[in-house]
Amino acid sequence: MSLITPTRISTPAPAAPAVARKARRGGVPYAFLAPALVLFVLFLAAPIGYAGYLSLRKVKVSGLGLGSKSRTEVWAGLSNYARSLSDPDFLPSVGRVAAYGVIVVPTMLGLALLFALLLDANRTRESVGKFSRVAIFLPYAVPAVVASLLWGFLYLPRVSPFADAFEAAGFAAPNILSSSGTLWAVANIAVWGGTGFNMIVIYTALRAVPTSLYESARIDGASELSIAWRIKIPIVMPSLVMTFVFSLIATLQVFAEPMTLKPLSNTISTTWTPLMKVYRDAFVRNDIYAAAATSVIIALATFILSFGFLKLVGRRAFNQED
Repeated sequence: MSLITPTRISTPAPAAPAVARKARRGGVPYAFLAPALVLFVLFLAAPIGYAGYLSLRKVKVSGLGLGSKSRTEVWAGLSNYARSLSDPDFLPSVGRVAAYGVIVVPTMLGLALLFALLLDANRTRESVGKFSRVAIFLPYAVPAVVASLLWGFLYLPRVSPFADAFEAAGFAAPNILSSSGTLWAVANIAVWGGTGFNMIVIYTALRAVPTSLYESARIDGASELSIAWRIKIPIVMPSLVMTFVFSLIATLQVFAEPMTLKPLSNTISTTWTPLMKVYRDAFVRNDIYAAAATSVIIALATFILSFGFLKLVGRRAFNQED
């Protein structure tokens, strides 16, 4: 008679240490993101939320407005938005910004694309390319206020060296800061300062393209102009879309240039742009509620135009990256 000893099947113990290690690894990305998220909430999301809150409030004055409880903050609804939109200075400021954008954005991106193509056409001349890149990019490193002061000095006929050159040639020096030239004066500063940044973005995209693609086109008989039009520009189209969105956002938020030139000319009013109107309402008239409403309107317009443009051209511009 034989005894059969049943075999004991051992089940593996749960890998608790492995699970714990996996859980710890899963929290590492959030730990790296935490500082950026905290800064985003404190310095971007919270101010936007507070501006939206102020735009729905107003001050109610009781009696003669004297005493600690005579001025109370109450619910205003959409009255601040109606007041901002019906302000006679608002729509003209929007029109000036629209005209400013029509001048600045195509000119700046056109020059940036032209410089990037010219630099990419001379890849073998590395020393010339480095100097040219620095020379074109350098104006972007100058702060907007400093650039506006420099150009303001060049615009004033009494102190500008260009005025002396015009007089020496027998011509009258143009008054660039006149009512008809102010828009072009402000636009010139933006083009001068922003072309270099956009050029670097586009040129970086061109540098990522292998040179063998261009060599194949040259073997097939394509000229440099044909290569630029049929190969390079379609390849950098995503970069052009991105720089266009950045330029559009900067256009809607133009403030430093006209604000700096304002003391130099009486043709620039305190509401020359929507953001200047926000500054006037908040810090001159002490009406932070109307200023908050106008700020929210500008933010919504920026969001709608930017994402609307991306929705319109995003599929065609980025389909080659899918």
